[in-house]
Amino acid sequence: MSQSYNSIIITGPTASGKTALAAQLAYALNGEIISADSRQVYKKLDIGTGKDLAEYNVNNTPINHHLVDVAEVGTHFHLYDFITHFYGAFQAIAKQQKLPIICGGTGLYLDAVIKKLELTAIPNNLELRQGIEKLSKEELISLLNNYPTKSIQPDLSSHKRLIRAVEIAEYLNNSIIPKIEFVNLKPLVFALNLPVEERRNKISKRLKNRFDNGMIDEVKTLLNEGIGHERLQFLGLEYKYISYYLLNEITYDEMFLKLETSIHQYAKRQMTWFRKMEKEGIKINWLNATLSVNENLELILKKTKSFKE
Repeated sequence: MSQSYNSIIITGPTASGKTALAAQLAYALNGEIISADSRQVYKKLDIGTGKDLAEYNVNNTPINHHLVDVAEVGTHFHLYDFITHFYGAFQAIAKQQKLPIICGGTGLYLDAVIKKLELTAIPNNLELRQGIEKLSKEELISLLNNYPTKSIQPDLSSHKRLIRAVEIAEYLNNSIIPKIEFVNLKPLVFALNLPVEERRNKISKRLKNRFDNGMIDEVKTLLNEGIGHERLQFLGLEYKYISYYLLNEITYDEMFLKLETSIHQYAKRQMTWFRKMEKEGIKINWLNATLSVNENLELILKKTKSFKE
């Protein structure tokens, strides 16, 4: 029985080489890339988010890419914004009879489009958030239990997710979920992986290179343009710890160590998310990120050929 797919996903933990592989694949299969990275959507967050824009050029051919540099850094780009931009890009690529290649490591973004999560259409309520953000987890759970809707099945594991659950419950109590024109995504999913020690070494080496290439100056430029420390800290990781350093709250060595540790933890959380996707029935074809880009490209091309035969 023949099989088909209408997109390819290239994912994996941070520093695994996703962009280079996706660009080569787009060149080989007449595709365009849709980024699934929650911070690369912002303009001027270049070094800290690892946009690697030079990799979107293969054999002197520019590779069209979407959802990179689509929002101002001072604004909030929510999951719903990603979904609406994603489907616009997906349909535009498909209309040209090209292959959409989704590249990124933000598991929530991937989940949202694969599973067609309707609740992502519910916008953030900043006024509500400000009113409940200081409540304890127990108080948030008690507040949530006051709502009549039982359909949201909230994740009670974190303060942040409980706030989102209250936000959703409040919205459903007064409004109907906005309609999203979901695409029937039939992706062939590939994920790059590294042995833990190699992944850690690669993350540390890349982090040092980013500091050598002006990451602190990038943050200083944002501050000079009016982006505040609170916003930088909200953006997390590189921007958060460099902000603390520039405020003289930590030394350079403390900044580097704390940031390095946080990125290692982030990569571990990404791997946990991918395993969760597998448990939920999403088939992931794992690739060895210690192989060269060309070697992994050949493996993908063989898989795509057999998948369509």
